[in-house]
Amino acid sequence: MKTYKLSAEPRTNLGKKAAKTLRSENLIPVVLNGGEIVTLPYNNELKPGEKLIEIGNGKGIITTDLVVKNDDIRKLLYTPDVFAIELDVNGEKRNAVLREVQFHPVKDTVLHIDLLEVNDKKPVVVEVPVKLEGHAEGVKAGGKLTLSMKKIKVKAVYTDIPERVVINIDHLGLGKTLQIGELHFEGLELMNAKNAVVCAVQLTRAARGAAANAGK
Repeated sequence: MKTYKLSAEPRTNLGKKAAKTLRSENLIPVVLNGGEIVTLPYNNELKPGEKLIEIGNGKGIITTDLVVKNDDIRKLLYTPDVFAIELDVNGEKRNAVLREVQFHPVKDTVLHIDLLEVNDKKPVVVEVPVKLEGHAEGVKAGGKLTLSMKKIKVKAVYTDIPERVVINIDHLGLGKTLQIGELHFEGLELMNAKNAVVCAVQLTRAARGAAANAGK
């Protein structure tokens, strides 16, 4: 994955009114999830922006409320690429991936961002763009190639997640489909349903006519 450097500051003034004020100043509220899991009661001091959320069984997880500049996240959001985000929070380096973006339903402006903190030990699930390579046999025979899944979900340690998954389609025949269950990538676990169709070569009217004439 490519690395995207992003500066952030702790956000201590929470609530809808405070978030609205931030957006008017071209700033975006962010929550960094997936932080340290701790045993309760937790007696250590939390850093600015951090809060402790109980998750059951005597455990809690530390999340961090942040704020980033709207201009700083444009190239992160408006691209098909997947990034490992290198966060700089007041000089402290933390690694994350993009989890969810909330847009305004009418204006399409960014309202809120969820990030997921990552490390080199815990696998995460990320959607990765699909790239098809080769020339399908079915296309040579007059079929039409269709891509049904532009991204697929993969599970791996974030340092092992590629910028895109490359699928060779040379042997994809006329009228055939390629499903998730037929794919394998070293170090990646595919999380989509095994029968989900990634791409297919559809029969066209010309291909049907050629097949009919060949059978005479």
